[in-house]
Amino acid sequence: MMIPLRSALPALMLALAMPIAAPAAAQVGAASAANPGDPAARPFIENLVNSGFAVLRDKSLSKQAARAKFRTILTQNVALDDIGMRLIRRQRATVTPSQLEAYRAAFPEFVLNAYADRLYDYADAKLSVQRTVGRGAFTEVYTRVTRPGAQPVDTIWQVKGEAGKLLVNNLVVSGINLSLTQEADFSSYIAKNGFDALVTFMKSANAKNLRVQAQ
Repeated sequence: MMIPLRSALPALMLALAMPIAAPAAAQVGAASAANPGDPAARPFIENLVNSGFAVLRDKSLSKQAARAKFRTILTQNVALDDIGMRLIRRQRATVTPSQLEAYRAAFPEFVLNAYADRLYDYADAKLSVQRTVGRGAFTEVYTRVTRPGAQPVDTIWQVKGEAGKLLVNNLVVSGINLSLTQEADFSSYIAKNGFDALVTFMKSANAKNLRVQAQ
C-alpha cells in the first residue's frame, strides 16, 4: 500500500526540502520587481544545494552515512514542522493531540526515507541561481537545475527568516507547487484510510528503511 506521492518530490529532496504551502504568489502577496528580498537568501540556497551535491558525489560515504548527512541538512535548513502541519491543515480540527504528536514525530524521517535513494540520479546535476524576488516576509529564489542529456528543471525556493536563521518553507518545481500536491495526496489517503493509517504507513516505511540500512 503506497501513498501516491508526486513525481516532483525527489527534486525537493534534491533541493533538500520536502512536501510543502499554497502558491507563494497567492500566499504572501504581489512582489515588486525592484525588491530582491533578503540578500542572504541566495547564498543560503547555493550553500544548501552545494552541500547536498557534495554528499551525493562523495564516493567514500555508505548510503547509511549519506542518509545521516542528508538528515542533518534537512533538519537544519528546512521548516519541517511548519511544512508537515500545513499538509494536514484540513484535518487539524479532528486530530487528537496524541495523533498529532505521532505524526510530527514520524514526518521528518518519512520524508528522508521516501526520497533519499532517488537523490543519486542527480549526482551529476548543477544548479544556477537566476534571480531573487521579495514577497512580503518571504524571499523567492529562482534557480535552474541542469543535468547532461536532460531538460532543465526550473525551481522556486521560498525562504523565510525564523529565530535568526533562514529556512526553506516551500518549493515550486516546473510550475508544480509541492505543498499543494502533497497536501492533496495526504488528504486523499486520509479520506480513504483514516489519519491513524497515514501515521502507521509513515512509521512502517521508516522501519523498513532502517532494516535495509542495518543489513
